[in-house]
Amino acid sequence: MTVVLIKNLGEHVGEEVEIRGWLYNIRSSGKISFLIMRDGTGLVQGVLVKKEVSEELAALVGTLTQESSLILRGIVRVEERSVGGYEIQVTGMELVSGAEEYPITHKEHGVDFLAERRHLWLRTPRQNAIMRIRSEIEHAIREFFYQRDFVLADAPIITPAACEGTTTLFELDYHGEKAFLSQSGQLYNEAAAMALGRIYCFGPTFRAEKSKTRRHLMEFWMIEAEMAYFNMDDNIQLQEEMIHYVIQRVLERCKRELKTLERDVSKLEKITLPFPRISYTEAVEILKKEGVDFTWGDDFGAPHETIISNYFDAPVFVHRYPAVIKAFYMKPDPENSEVVLGADLLAPEGYGEIIGGGQRIDDLKLLEKRIAEHNLPQEAFDWYLDLRRYGSVPHSGFGLGIERTVAWLCGLEHIRETIPFPRMLHKMYP
Repeated sequence: MTVVLIKNLGEHVGEEVEIRGWLYNIRSSGKISFLIMRDGTGLVQGVLVKKEVSEELAALVGTLTQESSLILRGIVRVEERSVGGYEIQVTGMELVSGAEEYPITHKEHGVDFLAERRHLWLRTPRQNAIMRIRSEIEHAIREFFYQRDFVLADAPIITPAACEGTTTLFELDYHGEKAFLSQSGQLYNEAAAMALGRIYCFGPTFRAEKSKTRRHLMEFWMIEAEMAYFNMDDNIQLQEEMIHYVIQRVLERCKRELKTLERDVSKLEKITLPFPRISYTEAVEILKKEGVDFTWGDDFGAPHETIISNYFDAPVFVHRYPAVIKAFYMKPDPENSEVVLGADLLAPEGYGEIIGGGQRIDDLKLLEKRIAEHNLPQEAFDWYLDLRRYGSVPHSGFGLGIERTVAWLCGLEHIRETIPFPRMLHKMYP
């Protein structure tokens, strides 16, 4: 007998198959029992007619509890009214492990209740759909880079110095030395790019921000790319091509998941290249037009990003931010040293920044000056300065936050649902 995944049942209509999974729900109507099974790829209804099976099997059905693990055997039939469009006429069943009374029932539960049971909440169709879309996004990005001759060069998680500033670092003891959990792989990416040309890294990053918003996590995953001989415009073009590629992949391959989430896909379908571009100064003008009291030189908060992005139906690049609010390695604009050759990509529908990037300083003296201005210990960055001593070239890069991208493409209200086990302010259980 063929063991099949629920998502592939359409390939086995009329055949007797075996499904290995868990009991999502069960209901009985007299002499017929309806078993909803899940296996991680989808749901299917098993129809068991008691007079057509053994007494032992009929008795077993009466003992089943939600989330008991089962091996179900039966004949696949087309049934448009059933979940997934197919059902299984049950011919046999094996109980692998009975479940105790399951805490997450099919009634409404509060978010705090579900968050405390995240290890079980993941089993629900909605969370399953989100995780599958996240996986598709990650695969799409990897393929996008692979097709363009990028090399995956993983950056370290433990670092001796700050990358994005010293106020949001998780400090740890590295055998008697002070070390930190990585805020970004970018500095190491620059070194790898000088060796390999075009590279990216993909891994967890950590920010000890005292932020309790729907957009913030203490631990999140980033795709970070770095490219030798790329200027800011090259960088922006690569980013928009990547995002457009990802959107098309999700629309093509995650139709069922997007339907489960009731996502309005029309908003994604109408996004085309190129994405709109505005300067930081133009963005400030939008805020003032909307009556926001905002001073040029301040950084945008979530409400500001929402107002700006609502002017556009597609992601929008905001470029040339003031140098004083950007990292020390950002290259000043040759035409205006008060701003840098960097850009953030704001997602539409109020999801805020999903990418931050820019051109890096490639001049040794200027980089040394910026490190001093930021009161950073130069000795910790001596290796980084070597990249400017030995064959420096113009180069650019960016970092994309996976969780915010997932939230946007899935249409989620809170970022906590975008990662299997979120780490938020004062919350790290389970």
